[in-house]
Amino acid sequence: MAAGMYLEHYLDSIENLPFELQRNFNLMRDLDQRTEDLKGQIDSLAKEYTSNARTLSSEQKLSILRQIQQSYSKCKEFGDDKVQLAMQTYEMVDKHIRRLDTDLARFEADLKEKQIESTDYDSTSSKGKKVDTRHKEKKTAKTRSKVKSSDEDGSPKSSQKKVKLLQTGEFNSPSANFGNVHPSDVLDMPVDPNEPTYCLCHQVSYGEMIGCDNTDCSIEWFHFACVGLTTKPRGKWYCPRCSQDRKRK
Repeated sequence: MAAGMYLEHYLDSIENLPFELQRNFNLMRDLDQRTEDLKGQIDSLAKEYTSNARTLSSEQKLSILRQIQQSYSKCKEFGDDKVQLAMQTYEMVDKHIRRLDTDLARFEADLKEKQIESTDYDSTSSKGKKVDTRHKEKKTAKTRSKVKSSDEDGSPKSSQKKVKLLQTGEFNSPSANFGNVHPSDVLDMPVDPNEPTYCLCHQVSYGEMIGCDNTDCSIEWFHFACVGLTTKPRGKWYCPRCSQDRKRK
């Protein structure tokens, strides 16, 4: 594939990338604004509770505390959604980077393959010409020697050898080695060795991921598919390992 084709296909693949990135950034900005509004409500409820703590009844106090707790839970949900959007945005850009690396590797392999074929063709052609010239020189020298000896001897036997030698003067040139060059295998998308790995599969982050609510979890983040999830569960979620540890306790 020509370099122009690689470039054209890659530009087509990233045509919608700016719009997708802008959409995700706008969603994250909206989540930030909602979180700030909830934080303002929490501050107002907290001030109301502390300033009127002596005059409020138990039911009123409990109602205010529930409102504060609900607001905090909503803030946590907004934060989790923002983390998911950030991970999706990272994966979106990283996917195009991996494709660019793959296309570059294929393009370099194509160039090497053409260079090898051209080199083999030139070397084989020049080698064939040299061998052909050497064969002709040897054949001419041998024929002259035979003719000279036959002229000196003047025997019919020598004349027969002379004719036979001239009739069998055809020879074969070496064949070209076309088709023996194998194209280089194209390597997969190089992965940054410094990039951290997650999940039970020990791979880098991609797609939708969920965090374990156990603060002592050694892995922390998991891919949805690896833990059998399709949507984000409500409430707290623990990974398979932490769930087993909690059952043992």
